[in-house]
Amino acid sequence: MASAVIAALVICGLYVGREIFVPIALAVLLSFVLAPLVEILERWHFPRAASVPVVVVVAFIAIFALGSLIANEVRHLAERLPLYQQTMQQKIQSLRALTATGPLDRAADILQTLGKEINVPQTPSTAPSTLPQTPGEARPIPVEVRSPPPSALDSILGLISPLLHPLATVGVVIVFVVFILFQREDLRNRVIKLAGSNDLQSATAAIDDAAGRLSRFFLMQVALNTSFGVLVGLGLLVIGVPSAILWGILAAIMRFVPYVGVFIAAFFPLTLSVAVDPGWSMLLWAGALIFLTELMIGQVFEPLLVGHSSGLSPVAVVASATFWTALWGPIGLVLATPLTVCLVVLGRHVEHLRFLDILLGDRPALSPPELFYQRMLANDPAEAVDTAEEFLKKGSLAEYYETVALKGLMLAQADLRRGRLLPDRLAEIKDSVAEVVDDLSSEFDDVPAGRTKDAEAADADEGTADAPMPQLPFIIREGLPPDWQSECPVLCVAERSDLDEAAAMCLAQILSKHGLGARAARKEETSTSGIFRLDGSGVRLVCVSTLEDGSTAHTRHLVRRLRRKMPQARILVCCWGRTNSAMTRDHLNADAVADNLGEAAAYCLSLVEQTAVQDNGARPRAASRPAVSGRGAERKAGRTERKADRAGPS
Repeated sequence: MASAVIAALVICGLYVGREIFVPIALAVLLSFVLAPLVEILERWHFPRAASVPVVVVVAFIAIFALGSLIANEVRHLAERLPLYQQTMQQKIQSLRALTATGPLDRAADILQTLGKEINVPQTPSTAPSTLPQTPGEARPIPVEVRSPPPSALDSILGLISPLLHPLATVGVVIVFVVFILFQREDLRNRVIKLAGSNDLQSATAAIDDAAGRLSRFFLMQVALNTSFGVLVGLGLLVIGVPSAILWGILAAIMRFVPYVGVFIAAFFPLTLSVAVDPGWSMLLWAGALIFLTELMIGQVFEPLLVGHSSGLSPVAVVASATFWTALWGPIGLVLATPLTVCLVVLGRHVEHLRFLDILLGDRPALSPPELFYQRMLANDPAEAVDTAEEFLKKGSLAEYYETVALKGLMLAQADLRRGRLLPDRLAEIKDSVAEVVDDLSSEFDDVPAGRTKDAEAADADEGTADAPMPQLPFIIREGLPPDWQSECPVLCVAERSDLDEAAAMCLAQILSKHGLGARAARKEETSTSGIFRLDGSGVRLVCVSTLEDGSTAHTRHLVRRLRRKMPQARILVCCWGRTNSAMTRDHLNADAVADNLGEAAAYCLSLVEQTAVQDNGARPRAASRPAVSGRGAERKAGRTERKADRAGPS
């Protein structure tokens, strides 16, 4: 309730005080655009006392020149509009001639005529009586009130009064811009004090990063929109559309409005081309010019200079345009996207404003592990596979399993620990993970130099920077020692739950991708009654997968049973996301303990190398990394084959 009251008060304050807040918002956004220019002059050894006035004066001279040019073009257009009336009448008559040749139109004319006849008022039967006029009756004298002619002072005031409000707004903007540019560091320190004075290093880095990003974004947007306006204006001038400079300026300004700004800007020159040209060629050429220019700027140059996204979700763009237009009118429509971008950047760097990033930003509200877990709960592995394939354009398969799949299974384990997951749901999650692993069986565990436009995949790729995956070698099975050349020398077993089995599947697939045969055993095979039926022939290494690190008793008991079952095999305990310091190698009676997928895979492959050196005195041959070319065709063929297998016979 308190948050709702505060939000309502803020909105009311923005509406009531729009005469104050609009100049401040314009000044802040303009300062973001001019700040890089001031910094350039300072790097050229200009003092700030000279850099700021020079940049501000040049910027506002350009703005005033642009305003006078717009006023001049509007005046010329108003003078020429009557000349186009005849052309418009001819086109309307030609269109009417094309559409008014049918029986329905004749029937409509007849009905209209009948309606007029019915609605004709009746003539009174008797004439109005006339009263005799008295000869000596006085008639009223008409009175006319005339104001005195305006004086010279009144004329000057009438001329200046419409300009007072715009000039006052411009003056306030100039003052605020100057002070913001002069006091950049002081304002930054105040924001840091409000945002996070307890961690100066993080707060300073966040504020500097946010200011730099906003400056680059707004500067690039101004440059792109100006280029769009120049190209449109020059093109319309060549085509012959009147007031082409005015329409170019309008196109540059309206392009700040997302989605509909270009259409609004295109409406006026297209309408004018219909009025000017007796034919339709000017309309077609003008429409093609605006469409192709927007296509080139928006799809080629804007992604290269600014990025594929402004950081706002499409719904947030529409909602912000509606909100700011309702508050501040047309100028709010133009400022909607820049203001909302500022709010989203603040939400990403200020913890108390995090809700702004969640509501308005284009990044997924849930983290990639949370999305993976949610899709496993919803039994929707197909969507998880699509996201994984987007991730694999930039990252490796092992990185995907480490940063997304295993962390998602850790979230499921936390719910299991709290008693939120029933056995049936655990089995469904395991089956969904098994389907994801099966669909990714045709992928290579390499790091391609690709790019992805998927926001979720990009977010997951950023998570790999915190815990980089070690470089895992590719080995050739024929070069391994004889004991390691069996079909599955590595056995990945689950400690107790379906989630442990799902994690074991991921590890087994990564080891198989690097040339080491591995399989994942079902959790029933490692139970007290089922371990006697576990096939341990040819197994040289057992990897115990566990997501539960609260108690070590069950893990120690399983390791003891595995040693009795396969005394020749080494045992690696994979404690995914270990937080219990008691889960050590000596305490668990294991040969090694790993915390993550990269560490577990590296240990397995290094153990093979150590065994080869001890037996043969030489390392096993390493295979070259698989070629990236042809990956798409192989992926597509593999997915098609697996879908056909799941669909069954037709």
